[in-house]
Amino acid sequence: MSYNVLEICRHVINYSNEHDYGISNLKLQKVLYFIQAYFLINKKDHTPCFDEKIEAWDFGPVVPEAYHEYKQYGSGDIPTVKSYFLFDNSDIWNSKRVEYNDNIISPDDKKMIDKVIDKFSNYSATDLVSLTHRQSPWIDVYAPCQNNEITIESIRRYFNGG
Repeated sequence: MSYNVLEICRHVINYSNEHDYGISNLKLQKVLYFIQAYFLINKKDHTPCFDEKIEAWDFGPVVPEAYHEYKQYGSGDIPTVKSYFLFDNSDIWNSKRVEYNDNIISPDDKKMIDKVIDKFSNYSATDLVSLTHRQSPWIDVYAPCQNNEITIESIRRYFNGG
């Protein structure tokens, strides 16, 4: 089972803030990419962590849906998520604010996600951009202003060592 990327974002942001790591939108995008890679090679059934696509942008891998959700914070750290809006696309009047609930993600999956967050906690967003710019999943599809998709297959192949 994979999650919606925004559920993963909320956990990453709150975990990062609880541990005083802080996390900007730029860093969040790179951490999401590494979480996806970690799931693809370490999860028992090799399923992705989330379904939304990852694109090759100028500053490395980006999940557009997650980027747009948090772009209002610019380059600053994103504050802890206590609640969020659930938009009903078919009926805007039905949209509502909901309390954040961390039980959506299974305890085992949280452990995997937290391991990735801990691993990259000392890296700056710029360090992570440099790191992803040296990896073939981004290199192979990047073209200025095109936002080409970095496929699950290319991530799995690269992180599996070939």
